[in-house]
Amino acid sequence: MKLGIIATALLSVPFTAKAQDKVEATAGADLVSSYIWRGQDLGGVSIQPRASVSYKGFSLGAWGSVGLESSDTKEFDLTLGYTTGGFSASVTDYWFNGGQGYFHYGARNTMHVFEAQVGYDFGPLAVNWYTNFAGADGVKADGQRAYSSYISVAAPFRLGGLDWKAEIGATPWETSFYNGGAGGFEGCNLTLKAGKGIKITDSFSLPVFCSATWNPATEGAYFVAGLSF
Repeated sequence: MKLGIIATALLSVPFTAKAQDKVEATAGADLVSSYIWRGQDLGGVSIQPRASVSYKGFSLGAWGSVGLESSDTKEFDLTLGYTTGGFSASVTDYWFNGGQGYFHYGARNTMHVFEAQVGYDFGPLAVNWYTNFAGADGVKADGQRAYSSYISVAAPFRLGGLDWKAEIGATPWETSFYNGGAGGFEGCNLTLKAGKGIKITDSFSLPVFCSATWNPATEGAYFVAGLSF
C-alpha cells in the first residue's frame, strides 16, 4: 500500500493552456524499473497503464500499477479534475488490493484513499497542494486522522537536448501516511527527471526517461528508468 500519491508520480494532474473545445482522449502505459512515488519506494519493476478523457477543462482519468513481483501491491486510481488557464483542482480515489475489496467504503473498513488537489502552473514553475480527506488516511501520534498532505514545487526545463523536470516535495505536518510516520514538516522528495524520444521510424519515437530521487526524511535514494508507450 502507498505509505505516503500522486505519480512517480507519476500521477500528477496535467496542466493545459486553455479548455478544450472538443472531447479528447488518451491512453498509454509506462514500464518502470521501480515504483517511486513522492519519495517513497512502493514496488519493483511495474507496468503502469493510464487513460483519460477531457472536455472543456474537465477530465476523468484512470491510472494503475501492477508489479512483476507477486508481493507488489496492485493499484487502481480514478481522478476527476478541472483546469482553466494555469489553475487546476482535482479529486483522486486511490485503491489498493491486499485488504478489503473495491466496494468497501466504510470509514474504518476500506482500502480507498481520497485526496483533493489544488495547484497553479505559472509556466516556469508549478505549485500543488494535496490533502487526504477520507478513506484509509494516516494518523497522528494520538490516533486521530492526520489529513495527510503533500506540497510540491516543480520546474520543467530543457538542457542538452533533453526535457528535464526538477521537483521538491514536503509533508507539512505529522502523519503515519508518509515517511514511516516521521512527525512535523519533512522534506521527502527531491527529484530530477530527464527524458527524450528515441526515434524508431520517421513517424514514431519511443519516449524514455530516467529520474533520481532522494528522500531526506527516510534517507532513501532511488534511480529509476522507464519507457512510455
